[in-house]
Amino acid sequence: MFRPSIRRAARLLLAACAALLAGTAGAQSVLNFGLVPSEDPRIVVGNNKPLIDHLSRTLGMEVKPFVATDYNGVIEALRAKKLDIALLGPFSYVLAASVADAEAFALPETERQGASYHAVIIARRTAGIKSLKDLAGKTFAFVDPTSTSGHLFPKAGLIKAGINPDQFFSRVIFSGGHDASAIAVQNGKVDAAAIADALLENAVKRGMVKQEDVQVVWTSDPIPGAPIAYRRDLPADLKAKLRASFAQIRDMSWGPQATVKRWVPTTDGAYDVVRDTAKVLNLDLKKLK
Repeated sequence: MFRPSIRRAARLLLAACAALLAGTAGAQSVLNFGLVPSEDPRIVVGNNKPLIDHLSRTLGMEVKPFVATDYNGVIEALRAKKLDIALLGPFSYVLAASVADAEAFALPETERQGASYHAVIIARRTAGIKSLKDLAGKTFAFVDPTSTSGHLFPKAGLIKAGINPDQFFSRVIFSGGHDASAIAVQNGKVDAAAIADALLENAVKRGMVKQEDVQVVWTSDPIPGAPIAYRRDLPADLKAKLRASFAQIRDMSWGPQATVKRWVPTTDGAYDVVRDTAKVLNLDLKKLK
């Protein structure tokens, strides 16, 4: 007399297990991929579409890109475990390693950029700026407080040159993106700005800035390239698959003007130079959010 009830209970238990397994499989079938807003978010996603498609194909997973409104938004999403991997700027990575337990594992080499790049300060040619000292009393744009080439290295460079950046300019803004900084200089919104050298080239090629209208007045020491990082608590097999997937890449399009020749392995220690630069600014990485 209890058999129907037992069978019904068994069916319910099997259904519950199936639902649980489906939920688990669903959670593992999606890779959430964070991208810092170094340029317009639509450009950022478009530039990385070949990479997103490659990861989806080689991992057998849906890859969902996420571009936050600012650099810190990607770090916070990593910390909240809403992202699995992220393509970060060097300083953004150092912050993510400090507060979100992220770990760098690869960085791109392009046709014009190896394992490092430079920050530059550009100015409108008509502003009469030839050197850092000529920036006194001028208006200036940084990109984002956690941008490596758009804030950290240029600001440290100013300090090393004996300049107090907090008192040196008549007005300072954060533009939100390298392309936005280039446009701000071009349009006369600011006299000068900090920007990554490769992204300045992109802005010129896209017609956002005319090469003859701007000049570089300062160039940083080499900066380690922007890494891809995963959360340390991801399953070991998924991390191994990610490393293998990036290692397969050869001559992949990265936007209309760039090609990634390959992704090379990197480690957390490669970014100690960024940590040393942060010390010049007396930044406490644990307290930055």
